[in-house]
Amino acid sequence: MAIENNFSYHPPKVGQSEKYQQIREKAKEFAYLIDELAPSSREKSLAMTNLEQSVFWANAAIARNE
Repeated sequence: MAIENNFSYHPPKVGQSEKYQQIREKAKEFAYLIDELAPSSREKSLAMTNLEQSVFWANAAIARNE
């Protein structure tokens, strides 16, 4: 059952697009803060990559489970 859910298209339901947008906006604010405060480094790159992954997985949680 999880395989079917995880590998299927989940069209947005009413209200989900707004949730996705809220998550992206907050992540963007945090990304700008990281960019401003953290020196260029591997660690900074990893922080940005993991922030992108957080957005992806948060949105997937909404898409797959609501």
